[in-house]
Amino acid sequence: MRIGIDLGGTKIEAIALGDGGEELMRHRIATPAGDYDATLEAIAGLANAVEAKLQRKGSIGIGTPGAISPRTGLLKNSNSVVLNSRPLDRDLAAKLARPIRIDNDANCFALSEAVDGGARDAKVVFGVILGTGVGAGIVVDRQVIAGRNRIAGEWGHNPLPWPSFDELPGPPCYCGKRGCIETFLSGPGLAREFTNRTGKRMDANQIASNAEAGDTDAVAMMEIYEDRLARGLAHVINIIDPDVIVLGGGLSNIERLYRQVPTHIQRYAFSDGVETPVVRAMHGDSSGVRGAAWLWPA
Repeated sequence: MRIGIDLGGTKIEAIALGDGGEELMRHRIATPAGDYDATLEAIAGLANAVEAKLQRKGSIGIGTPGAISPRTGLLKNSNSVVLNSRPLDRDLAAKLARPIRIDNDANCFALSEAVDGGARDAKVVFGVILGTGVGAGIVVDRQVIAGRNRIAGEWGHNPLPWPSFDELPGPPCYCGKRGCIETFLSGPGLAREFTNRTGKRMDANQIASNAEAGDTDAVAMMEIYEDRLARGLAHVINIIDPDVIVLGGGLSNIERLYRQVPTHIQRYAFSDGVETPVVRAMHGDSSGVRGAAWLWPA
């Protein structure tokens, strides 16, 4: 049995998978706000509760925002700031009294889709999360590519490729730079720019829905968004040329992305043609927690 735990800013979710990937149990609890020690207790309690309910022991994988720094052994780059500069993996292993595996939540998403999701037959997978933020992960032969500095796949904190004059210098990002892909392609980024252009306030899903209904302002905004997403993905294709690109997160449910973005990619990628499929995540918002479980191989 594999247990996966997804540590989020507002909730902690656990899943238990059988040997074939079948779901045995799922449970979620609220994340203790701003309390590191309480978060450790909550994760350990959740794992123990799953094992007690199923009367089986399992391996434990944990997906979390950020990554363990190979330089310090401490968590870095988490937007749940209470976790930063803490030895999260060691503290959880001690609390659970066993080895654990931990990885970035976007890596877990990509792994889940590579193992038994929308990219299950692909060798090289690029998994993108388009939501409140923008993250990504790279999986090759069902193995997460973390990189020497544990930042492989940090696509959202690269600059938007081929920017137009009016896209420079770009919106400020929480990372301290300007013009990051995340500031353009996140849900809040899309909503902010729509307001700036039209004076109307809508969230990303409302914009997409209005575009499908023919609203001219919403259509124009979605066309801009799709072109930007295509530019960002063309850069990925130029560098790693994945077999499949899988989209997850709230914005991945926008159906028109799968019609429009592949066509736009053709204009930007350095190739005489692009065959790379862009597909929706099969497991939806369950991919992160399932990927955490799959951090332990068969």
